[in-house]
Parts: sequence; structure tokens; C-alpha cells
Amino acid sequence: MRFAVDAHAIGRHLTGNEVYVRSLLSAFARVDKNSAFTAYLSSRGAAQAVPRRFDVRYVSANPFVRLGIELPRAIQRDKPNLLHVQYTAPLWCPAPVVVSVHDVSFLEHPEYFTRGRRAQLRWSVRRTVLNAAAIITGSSFSRERILAAYPVAEQKVHVVPDAASTTFRPLSRERAAAGMRERFGFQFPFVLSVGDLQPRKNQNGLIAAFAQLVKAQPQLPQHLVLAGKDTWFSGRVREAARESGVGDRIHFTGFVTDDDLLQLYNACDCFVFPSYYEGFGIPILEAMACGRAVACSNTSSMPEVADGAGLLFDPYRTEEIARAMRDILLDGELRGRMERLGQQRAAHFSWQRTAELTLDVYQSVATPDRTAAPLKRQPALQPR
Repeated sequence: MRFAVDAHAIGRHLTGNEVYVRSLLSAFARVDKNSAFTAYLSSRGAAQAVPRRFDVRYVSANPFVRLGIELPRAIQRDKPNLLHVQYTAPLWCPAPVVVSVHDVSFLEHPEYFTRGRRAQLRWSVRRTVLNAAAIITGSSFSRERILAAYPVAEQKVHVVPDAASTTFRPLSRERAAAGMRERFGFQFPFVLSVGDLQPRKNQNGLIAAFAQLVKAQPQLPQHLVLAGKDTWFSGRVREAARESGVGDRIHFTGFVTDDDLLQLYNACDCFVFPSYYEGFGIPILEAMACGRAVACSNTSSMPEVADGAGLLFDPYRTEEIARAMRDILLDGELRGRMERLGQQRAAHFSWQRTAELTLDVYQSVATPDRTAAPLKRQPALQPR
């Protein structure tokens, strides 16, 4: 069997999508020694993230060129048994398609997206999902939302949970704090939140909650560190920090590597994830794997992922976010219990298991003779 993976996200700071495909390819190399794999990349420097025995092909970073011309030609040439993509398949594909749809937030919360991006996702994901041989998603919550959004058979949609990379593990707090002093100049204890600066991640709500916390508990020494790349919404988040009244205690790191993220998780006093909507929420498990107490939203998939090992709050109520931070920071017994429960919860997930379950899906839909029926050309669909 030869499996092809659209891995254009690697090396392009596409955060969750990049973490997913990079981790999956690495796990495939460990669990499947018999199959052949081809990774399609858009960045020349990304090849080092692909296991050595895998074939690498390069396609354009331009989605119109990649999906409209280059990937269809590559699949026709390489003749894999299937192609695995995230969200969007080529306009034509001479092999069965497996698509990972991590969430359908673009349908359920269109306000989090620009008008153009919203329209593009509505059309392209619908076309891909309706024609895919199988659909993979990370949580039961997301599976239910996909089935509610699209007229597809239930047996086509498979729950394959994500995981935290083995990179994320407990380190010496002193070593991590020293690393943060050297890397970012942080000379203070801090609360950490991780995520691109975008509306869905609710950094503005967290900033307001942190300001409430400092006002109510002025003796607390903690600062707030927001780790994540800038987006079209970044200016509003930074403005919220400046106008919070505690702007001198709020810090932005920008995009961070996994090595820096490992140090940040281990150096923080607690981790807060106030997102409004997640299809899974890998940072929750990353922080737990590093031994940090986690407070996260009680919406979408996050209660399913945390499963009693995180302190839940309503992300639409800043006083609840502030209370969760206060309780973890001031109650050492609670913090210790959440740290222990979190490590146990993170240990339930692994990329090895994710890869095994994904390969099971591959085997169920792959065309043995590599002469698959093509994905049908579709007329332009009106966005839902």
C-alpha cells in the first residue's frame, strides 16, 4: 500500500494543522513499517520534519495551484491507494480521499472568520466532505456537528483523538524558568495561555478576566503570557491589553517553537484555555503532559478532552475565568490535585494510537489496485 498525505501545512506556522500532520507522519513511521508514504510539501525546509524513509514531493503553497493543478497531477503520477487531506481535497483526485475535519466552526460561528475565508471554507469543505471516502475528526463533539452539518452516512465519520507530542513532558521548574529568562526576559511568575490571536481563542475575555483578578487580588505576583502568532485580529487583542489597566503585566511572545513552548508550559504557574470553540484542543493535553494545572472552557469539545482533569469555566463570563485562575493560584491543594489528574489524563492519549486508528481508516477505504474511481467534479455549490 502507498498512502499520500497533503502535508503543505508543515513549515508554514499553520499551528494546529501543522502539529496534526507533522505528528501523524512521525507516528506512521513508528507503527507501520510495511506501507509506503508520500508527503506533499510546500516548503523546502519542511522536509526535515518528514521521516527519512518517506517520499517527498513539492507542490505550490498557493491553494488554487496546489488543489486545482499540482495535486491532481501528482496523484495521477504517483498512483497512491488514497490521499489524506485536511479540510479541502483537490478539485479532482484519481484516488479515494480521506479528509480530517477538525471542526466546523466556520459554519457554527461565522463571526470568527473574515467574509472571504468563511465563504471559501463553506464551499470547499462541503464539496470535500460529500465526496470523501472517509472523514476523520478528533472528538465525539465534532463528529456530531459534522453529521448535523452535512448529509453524510454516520459510518463515514470516524473519531480519532489527537494527542500531545512526546516533546511535552515535565521539566525542572528552575530549568524552565531560567530558559524563559534567557529567551524572553521573563523575571516573574506567570499564567500562560496558548493560541493564535484570533476571535475564537477569546484572548480579549482572558485579558478582562486577568484585570479583574489583579484588582481583586493585588497581592498576586503573576503576570499573563499569551503565546501565539499574530493574525488579522492581533491589533484588537493588543489594544485590549493596553486598555486593561494591567498592560504592564501582559506579555505577547508571538509564534513559538515546540522547544520554547515546552519551557513555557513548565515555567508557568497554571495554564488557561478560554477558547469559545474547539474541535479538540491539543494545548489542553500539552499543558497537562507538562504537569501544569489547567483551567479551560466548558464549551464544545473541551469538557470531553479534559474529562474532569481541568477546572471548567464559562468563557462568556469573565468573572468565571477570573475565579478559576484565582482558585488554582491561591489553593495549593487544588493546584496539586489538578496537576496529578492532568498528567494522568494526558497519558490516555498518544500519537501512536492516533496513527493506528488512522491507518485502520485508510485500510477500510484504500483502493488495492491503485486505480480508484475519481472524486467527482462538482458544479459550484452555493455556500450553506
